[in-house]
Amino acid sequence: MMKTNAIPAIIMLLAGLVASVAGIGAHMDVTDFMKMLLAVLVIFYVIGWGAKIVIDKFFAETQEEETTDGEESGEEEDDQADEDTADAGEKEE
Repeated sequence: MMKTNAIPAIIMLLAGLVASVAGIGAHMDVTDFMKMLLAVLVIFYVIGWGAKIVIDKFFAETQEEETTDGEESGEEEDDQADEDTADAGEKEE
């Protein structure tokens, strides 16, 4: 299974970096800057958490499909091998 626990933190920190650069570039007042930064961090943490859930569901469905496909092809190979063995036994008689 894919490790996705760091996704919300990474998204939040990238958004914080962009907000910090924008705030410093705009020469914002410190109190306004801190309020804006806190809001950005909280909002993007929630967005990152949602992205993590979506990614986890997508990969869970993908793994289920691969597992299901693998089981079906494995059963078909076993059935084919049994038929080949039966055919070989009949030819020997």
